[in-house]
Amino acid sequence: MTFSKLPFLACTLSLCASTSYADGHLAPVVFGTNWLAQAEHGGFYQSVADGTYAECGLDVEIITGGPQVNNRALMLAGKIDFHMGGDMLQAFNAVNEGIPVVSVAAIFQKHPQVILAHPGQAESWEDLKDLTLLIGDNGFTSFYQWMIAAHGFTVEQRQPYTYNPAPFIADKQKGMQGYLSSEPYAVKKEAGIEPNVFLIADAGYSSYATTIETMAGTIESDPGKVQCFVDGSLTGWYNYLYGDSSAADALIMAANPDMTQDKIDFAKKMMLEQGIVDSGAALDMGIGAMTDEVIGDFYSKMVDAGVLEDGLDWKASYTLEFTNKSVGKDIKP
Repeated sequence: MTFSKLPFLACTLSLCASTSYADGHLAPVVFGTNWLAQAEHGGFYQSVADGTYAECGLDVEIITGGPQVNNRALMLAGKIDFHMGGDMLQAFNAVNEGIPVVSVAAIFQKHPQVILAHPGQAESWEDLKDLTLLIGDNGFTSFYQWMIAAHGFTVEQRQPYTYNPAPFIADKQKGMQGYLSSEPYAVKKEAGIEPNVFLIADAGYSSYATTIETMAGTIESDPGKVQCFVDGSLTGWYNYLYGDSSAADALIMAANPDMTQDKIDFAKKMMLEQGIVDSGAALDMGIGAMTDEVIGDFYSKMVDAGVLEDGLDWKASYTLEFTNKSVGKDIKP
């Protein structure tokens, strides 16, 4: 897709801070997400929809991920320019495997992973220890190991989660993993249950999530493109959360036929209410902020939980060169 026929947008305060990447033409960029299109990707679609990327000189194409898609592998193969990372554990694992992937911004200040419980069965994080918890295999080897090490949960109380909420809905003695903006809404809609929702970030799981990743070689060879994509993305996230997101929502629903406006509205509401995007260091340094302290704290927790070995060069997993510049903050009401 190209935006050469769009009316030129006046340079925003945020993007005026950086020089336009391309002069007189749009440079093609491909960004791969890590799942099907949804509100959690909204800021990226916003900057496509309103021409913010084009204003900085980029013609951005978003290709969606999904259960049978590995966009990160496409980036490693040089087929796409940027990728939406999960959390910093993936970034640490890349370093451990000698893969030169670098996180250049973190859209989510809080990881949106949650544990759901039936009302009246668990009213606090500690109460979850009395329940059988449905946790998927990936969660069991990552955040649940931290729950065991840091909070005293047990292997025995965990049962495999098959991404089907029916066992949880049928048994009040069960808790279930989920995403803040997805499973709570699905459970309420399917069963009429308003579950109690516990955000693992609020219990100390301090990883950033929904990062922007690129290859170390791209940073070295084309830092202007990296800066422009980061600036455009962060501006898009402010516009998506605090402005008119209807055009971005339309693109999301076109890319994912299973997505509906009510799901998008709920997800956006949750992201705002829980400070998933705009909290912590982002309040001072802008959406996308990262700090050595937060990343180092999370690395230490993963070592303590036995998820990672000590001695990893964890600082090689990210750079602060392209973020922490308050880009887009002037848009926030």
